[in-house]
Amino acid sequence: MTTRPALVELVVADMAASLAFYRRLGIDVPADADGQPHVDAELPGGMRIAWDTVETVRSFDPDWTPPRGGHAMALAFACDDPGDVDRTHAELVDAGYRSHKDPWDAFWGMRYAVVHDPDGNPVDLFAPLPAAADQSA
Repeated sequence: MTTRPALVELVVADMAASLAFYRRLGIDVPADADGQPHVDAELPGGMRIAWDTVETVRSFDPDWTPPRGGHAMALAFACDDPGDVDRTHAELVDAGYRSHKDPWDAFWGMRYAVVHDPDGNPVDLFAPLPAAADQSA
């Protein structure tokens, strides 16, 4: 058997609110999808992302409950450069989304920030930091 990653799925309480957030991050989702119970979109490289309402998930898994005590997964979006991390974070916060971690320079060599989507899922924003040699110039 051969498998390959193909789809990331999010369970959402409010489809329109969730899609509005991800549109701000560059995912192309038609406006008429806001009222749908299931939506999916192709990402660059062939991966797909999908959204299902809580009601949709419970239609085939009536005992489903959301995770408690923290997130089970996060999505991460690459930004063009460290300044773009700061700009994207500020744009999302200015639009009313909650920052979980303001931008910082991570020890693993990236500018990083975390914003929560409307369902409380953490969404990471990142870009490589210039090499130490570049910073001393």
